[in-house]
Amino acid sequence: MTAIAIVSVVIGVLVPVPQWWPWITVVTVIPATALYFRLGTPHAEPIDVTAPVQGRWRAINSPTSRVPSHFVHAWSQTYAIDLVFDPDDGSRPRFSWWSVARRPGAYPGFGQPIVAPINGEVVRARSFMRDHLSRSSPLGLIYLLAESVREFFGPVGVLGNHIVVRRDDGAHVLVAHLRRGSLLVKRGDRVTRGTKVAECGNSGNSTEPHVHVQAMDRAGVWLAAGLPIRFDHREPPANGDLLPTDAGL
Repeated sequence: MTAIAIVSVVIGVLVPVPQWWPWITVVTVIPATALYFRLGTPHAEPIDVTAPVQGRWRAINSPTSRVPSHFVHAWSQTYAIDLVFDPDDGSRPRFSWWSVARRPGAYPGFGQPIVAPINGEVVRARSFMRDHLSRSSPLGLIYLLAESVREFFGPVGVLGNHIVVRRDDGAHVLVAHLRRGSLLVKRGDRVTRGTKVAECGNSGNSTEPHVHVQAMDRAGVWLAAGLPIRFDHREPPANGDLLPTDAGL
């Protein structure tokens, strides 16, 4: 609906249209804006999940810094968190002017195992999006802004390859930006938390290989409200910048 609203506005500005056309814009822009930004922040008790990754991962774009964590409530991202594999051997390339873009395999997180965060049923599974080059330079970020047209393709354009698992009580957890072809599960499969379901990739709206995790009150991100999540692992963090133990996010 957001894409329809944008197209309606552009057409109304650039080409002659019938007198009733502004009404098309009104009935699309208002609902689309409400869905994208939401009028209020959803609140709920945190959903307890197992961290979908293992090892030294850095938490960025986290609700410990701001809510909504990704600046907008769109796509149920209110409390979403991004996890980047950052081993202490310095092998992760840093943001710099050069190289402008890197192949995903240049990052140690690419191909790292991803495990099921909760027990439940897989209700969505997408695995056909390519793993693109990184956007880890100023020029790369400019290109990423131009890539905002991904939203015209809906959730898959933004999330890339992803799975959604539904817990028996109705809570849903989404894990996104997975490696193409790495999914070991399909829709309808039952999964147990902690078992491998895919690998970390760089698909969708992603600057470098990383994992995006969010909890929701329903399977579809178009209408779902984002819910806080709390990782239940007990590994002490290596430093204050890393994912804290039992973090309520």
